[in-house]
Amino acid sequence: MTGVDQPGQNGLDYRAAGVDIEAGDALVEAIKPLARATGRSGVIGGLGGFGALFDLKAAGFSDPVLVSTTDGVGTKLKIAIDTGLHDTVGIDLVAMCVNDLVVQGAEPLFFLDYFATGRLSVPQARRVVAGIASGCHEAGCALVGGETAEMPGLYAAGDYDLAGFAVGAAERGMLLPRDVAPGDVILGLGSAGVHSNGFSLVRRIVEASRLDWGAPCPFAPGASLADALMTPTRIYVKALLALHRAGLLKAAAHITGGGLPGNLPRVLPQGTRAALTADWPVPPVFRWLARTGGVAAEEMLRVFNCGVGMALVVGDADAAIGILTRHGESVSRIGTIEAADGSPGVTIAGAGALLA
Repeated sequence: MTGVDQPGQNGLDYRAAGVDIEAGDALVEAIKPLARATGRSGVIGGLGGFGALFDLKAAGFSDPVLVSTTDGVGTKLKIAIDTGLHDTVGIDLVAMCVNDLVVQGAEPLFFLDYFATGRLSVPQARRVVAGIASGCHEAGCALVGGETAEMPGLYAAGDYDLAGFAVGAAERGMLLPRDVAPGDVILGLGSAGVHSNGFSLVRRIVEASRLDWGAPCPFAPGASLADALMTPTRIYVKALLALHRAGLLKAAAHITGGGLPGNLPRVLPQGTRAALTADWPVPPVFRWLARTGGVAAEEMLRVFNCGVGMALVVGDADAAIGILTRHGESVSRIGTIEAADGSPGVTIAGAGALLA
């Protein structure tokens, strides 16, 4: 018989090459209850198939337009890997995707994840997926599937990367942005901190500070530096959907990499600009980063959300604030829409004093 049929003592198998099929199977079994807990109307079947099915009619849509997004967590994962704090990066992953859906007027329906690692640790991966399930539950969408890739040689043992994919839907006449005009008010929804952008700069600043991840946090008493920086991205879905369904939301911008100057113009029409006044509440982490890293206010606003996780354009500000407050949001009036020549832009009065 050939060596393939009768392997000798030195024969290789997949586990010897660094891939453990049994560990992958064990992870699927471990996360099935997590996925089931995120079920919602429209989901057909469960984990284990070659694809996931979703019934838009059962979800209550009559003339839907599908909206899809994808994103990751970025180098914030490096802190999770270095510190063993794996429980909230899954929330970040979901937030980065579903917040991009809801600003288009879409309700998140289902989510898929991609988890790539050098050597699969079932306990580590389960903690990550538990965070994903928690984020899906908060956003009202179902975790319907994903992929786990064990790739020794491409990733070191213990390292992993994440990608997320969200699909939502909106009725055809309810897509955003729409009807933005001079005189409209811009509202800012408070962020929880750095969220999931700018962590390459954050890590450089921490390195310059000579603080260990486990050191007491200079800007959050009672927490370690790592715990404070790992605060997950806020999920704004339910509050924005409530505002949109009340007919009060004209446009919304998820403030991620690029900050307010890079994201708010994406939802404004030609011939307008956002005129902002920088006097909203700023989480202490941003002043610490600016001071410790010697980062100019203009650069801080270009890289980070600086306290505004979501910017909304509304006509009736008082009514909008009432709905958002009832949904637990911290809301600030941060500016207005003005007429302007050319492409949309942003001006920020008082930016230099914002982080002083």
